[in-house]
Amino acid sequence: MINRYDVVIIGGGIAGASLGAELAAQASVLILEQEKNPGMHSTGRSAAYYAPSYGNDVVRQLTRNSDDYYRRTDHEVPLIHDRDALFIGTQSQISSLDAMAQDQPELRRLSAAETCHIVPALKSEVIAAGLLDTVGGDLDVDAILQGYLRTFKQQAGEMKTSAQVRELDHSGGMWRVRGSELDVEAPIVINAAGAWADTIAGLANLAPLGLVPKRRTAVLVDGDEDWNHWPLTIDIDEGFYFKPDAGQLLISPADETPSEPCDAQPEEFDIAVAIDRVQKVANIPVKRINHKWAGLRTFAPDKSFVIGFDPRTTGFFWCAGQGGYGVQSAPGVASLASQLCLEQKTSGHSDLLLEQVAPDRLL
Repeated sequence: MINRYDVVIIGGGIAGASLGAELAAQASVLILEQEKNPGMHSTGRSAAYYAPSYGNDVVRQLTRNSDDYYRRTDHEVPLIHDRDALFIGTQSQISSLDAMAQDQPELRRLSAAETCHIVPALKSEVIAAGLLDTVGGDLDVDAILQGYLRTFKQQAGEMKTSAQVRELDHSGGMWRVRGSELDVEAPIVINAAGAWADTIAGLANLAPLGLVPKRRTAVLVDGDEDWNHWPLTIDIDEGFYFKPDAGQLLISPADETPSEPCDAQPEEFDIAVAIDRVQKVANIPVKRINHKWAGLRTFAPDKSFVIGFDPRTTGFFWCAGQGGYGVQSAPGVASLASQLCLEQKTSGHSDLLLEQVAPDRLL
């Protein structure tokens, strides 16, 4: 006998877990995760920061829609801890700072002296100005993911791990989902497979939407107690960023190297680039690398999310293309996606936003 559900979600990272938690209150839902544990790839390797000023307008709107959830006081542990974000630029980057300031007038413009006062390690002879965002914060990614999975299970949602999908067939209004020791069906399949999203579409005989996984590298180096209050500090053209992390300093070259879907690993060249870029603008000694890792951030060509039913077939729903914004925007994305999936009224979302995330824009 084939087990039947209302919805099968492929992918147990933050996208699948948060959407599953939203849907399970109204439908029977199964989450399929190919790894032994959910969140092993992009979710578990996130920079763990909530930045409503980060990304394009679509990303920022859905991130802002996540604020109330992250700041609620009824979670088992606090999900967010306040930390500012500081965008910095050299004289040659003033036009980039100007453009961001015009686009987001709520950010505070800083002089070179004010910028270097906030992060004293910055080189005053290099830094020309900055922009300060005071509404960001560090996210507890594991607590967020486990909280969603707990809610999902409390609402009778089911999850299968080590469940790699190998076949997707549509017939008689139902999707049959098969793999090793896996054979289930549902009228709706949700593609929340992250870097594997276009691969899953291929199993459904759908041409890819052009989602590209891109490798991003990060390292942890020894920090200093005086650095703990520093903001997340970001090069305005996103050539690097750094921030305090549990008594250490996290540094990334903000690389976006196209990759095949895989268990991404850091490369020594990218680590060297990260250290070099940061040390050109800041007096930060790096004696050793304490930890290094890489993750894949999967982007649509326009860097907006892909949320909605695919018009080329029936019952195939996308929740993908979240780039590096998946954790910070998860509550907002899950709320919108659940409304679209269940064909409910999309409250609080403009027609323009719905057009900007719809899969058919990429066809």
